[in-house]
Amino acid sequence: MVLVAGARPNFMKVAPVLWEAERRGIDVTLVHSGQHYDHNMSDVFFQDLGIREPDVNLGVGSGTQSEQTAGVMVAFEQALGARDVDVVVVVGDVNSTVACSLVAAKLGIRVAHVEAGLRSRDWDMPEEINRVVTDRLSDFLFAPSADGVANLRAEGYRDDQIHLVGNVMVDTLLANLDRARERSTLRDLGVAAGGYGLVTLHRPSNVDDPAVFAGIAEALGAVASQLPLIFPIHPRTRPMLEQFALDDSITLIDPAGYLDFIALQDGARLVLTDSGGVQEETTMLGVPCLTLRENTERPITVTEGSNRVVGTDPATIVEAATAALASEDDHPRPELWDGAASARIIDALLEVPLVERPRPTDLPPS
Repeated sequence: MVLVAGARPNFMKVAPVLWEAERRGIDVTLVHSGQHYDHNMSDVFFQDLGIREPDVNLGVGSGTQSEQTAGVMVAFEQALGARDVDVVVVVGDVNSTVACSLVAAKLGIRVAHVEAGLRSRDWDMPEEINRVVTDRLSDFLFAPSADGVANLRAEGYRDDQIHLVGNVMVDTLLANLDRARERSTLRDLGVAAGGYGLVTLHRPSNVDDPAVFAGIAEALGAVASQLPLIFPIHPRTRPMLEQFALDDSITLIDPAGYLDFIALQDGARLVLTDSGGVQEETTMLGVPCLTLRENTERPITVTEGSNRVVGTDPATIVEAATAALASEDDHPRPELWDGAASARIIDALLEVPLVERPRPTDLPPS
């Protein structure tokens, strides 16, 4: 098995799959694409999660969408070389995900997609393109929730390809939550649990457009007048922040490692984000979450969790934040978000010998 991780959101997803595969004696080649490569966005996650050193680092680095995708494809094909590979397992929806899927499919290697079936139906999101293409190339489609299964069936995938396994990020969260709570994260920042809000922003539609970002900054200032905010700065967001003076009640910090960030989410009274993973983690932690986007590929966090999609209009954000701060609602956990998703994934991979696994046949030959 080849298991691919590329960017910060991937590391929490590959960790439990890697551990479960190796626990069962499966030979795993761990590949890091290098899409995120600095300490705060990569190394600290490997350290916090205890992930072993990658067997291969493609070192692709930064660049445009096309540059990253092409760079990963070239390097990954070379890395596979003459390796005897049964299956390439990719996770999430970053550029590395679709790039490695394309290479594996063209080489006739089975592809397994962890987090299959998620759809925002927003083609302005690069991640949506990556998700749809990766699913199209995959033999194993591991959906985290029932809505993902419904999406895949509606798109014509075979039932034998689709597996409802639960959420691997939940496996990692539950395995590390006590460790996160034991850290001095909140004390070091001078805040107490329930006494602050948490902000994360990184999507191009929010942080690359000065007009949109100005509105969000205005809203954050108004929310900060009700509740102090902590804002870990994603590298993509930093240039835009230099153009705006944020409210003094907003504390800017460097990107947090996994354990520190879980501690910050767990202790927050409210989270404002444009991250898909944060929507899921706050749902598990029962923390109110406002998603500053017009849509989400994780609707289960809205229907069965603590998330609300509010867009980027400043007045709407402030109104939703005020309502969330006044609410004491409890929220259930979605089905199968129980810490055993990685075990179900390995079960499915081992259920049928890979050499007998048919390739999709519903497309005409090229």
